[in-house]
Amino acid sequence: MSKKILIIGFVWPEPNSTAAGSRILQLIDIFLNQNYEINFACAASKNDKSFPLETLGIKTEIIELNSSNFDVFIKKLKPNIVLFDRYLTEEQYGWRVTENCPDSLKILDTEDLHFLRHARQVAFKIGEKISIKHLSNDIAKREIASIYRCDLSLIISKYEHELLTNTFNIPPTLLFYIPFLLNKIDSDIINSYPTYEERQHFMTIGNIRHEPNWNAIQYLKKDIWPLIRKELPSAEMHIYGAYITEKVSQLNNAKEGFIIKGWAENTEKVFKTHRVCLAPIRFGAGLKGKLIDSMKYGTPSVTTSIGSEGMVFNSLWNGFVTDEPKEFSKKAIELFNNKNTWEVAQKNGVDIINNNFLKEQFNSSLINSIDSLQKNISKHRLNNFTGQMLNHHTMKSTKYFSKWIEEKNS
Repeated sequence: MSKKILIIGFVWPEPNSTAAGSRILQLIDIFLNQNYEINFACAASKNDKSFPLETLGIKTEIIELNSSNFDVFIKKLKPNIVLFDRYLTEEQYGWRVTENCPDSLKILDTEDLHFLRHARQVAFKIGEKISIKHLSNDIAKREIASIYRCDLSLIISKYEHELLTNTFNIPPTLLFYIPFLLNKIDSDIINSYPTYEERQHFMTIGNIRHEPNWNAIQYLKKDIWPLIRKELPSAEMHIYGAYITEKVSQLNNAKEGFIIKGWAENTEKVFKTHRVCLAPIRFGAGLKGKLIDSMKYGTPSVTTSIGSEGMVFNSLWNGFVTDEPKEFSKKAIELFNNKNTWEVAQKNGVDIINNNFLKEQFNSSLINSIDSLQKNISKHRLNNFTGQMLNHHTMKSTKYFSKWIEEKNS
């Protein structure tokens, strides 16, 4: 059987800027280890933060939106697997894959559930507790339709897996739980961590274009950092992230110890030189890359219930979880000042990764699921009548709308 996979990206991977970039490279690593020929196609422009996929032996292709040139490309390539990096790419190219390579297995990597992130943001802004009213938004209808049209969807968070199966009644056979895939943190790595005394100050990091990160920075600046700074007048809050804009730079205030550092060329170094990571995330979805890195590099954290979602196991956390700003500040100060509390938190982070996020726990099971699907694809699709129906209507609607755009552009 052919071992050729085409990954269609909404953007080129930026692992040093976004958790999504790290995620797609982890999935790529699985297929590389199984000797797949990997092709990565994208309609976006590359930039200086784009990962050089060619160094991994991956063939890259710049494709067009609403263009029959893609049909020619995929017919010639004939991949036996097509992986979409989010529902938006499946909407654009999924019908073309079905039409030109009907036997190709279609996999959707949801990254995080976009409709959940949107629902939480809307509920937050109007001061309401999230409910099915917010969840049943237009993005949900599009994203869940995309899940049904694909043969398998990769879900990064157990919370999101349960939401899809329990609230939206999506058959578990269409879903596969696979979180961030990490290496074991052994004793040599732990012993190499800088000590409590060797670290200083607070930090946070994240792509500033991501609205939950920008909101968290504003929240830190206004409601949390003044309370911490009052008790720790010599401490500083360092803000790292890609795509710093003028509005972010304006928050820089050396007198208050609130420092906008900008792009971090070495994420590991940033984490290892700071004592505590703060992530007061008030809306969002998926797993938070900054908090995974916090555990990986031995930097205890304080976050919210949204921030820790999908990463709390046996009630353990790499520090503290709280949603109230005064309590958040109090716990940040305690973690910063108390060496014993800090060391226990660091150990918890290591245990969370080693017990729940090791790539060996998931890699082979994903490949086995894919192999089984490929052998039984006809039966699998017959059991997914909703997917058949949505593919039928998408071929009739999206197809001709796309062709109209192509004709208009020509």
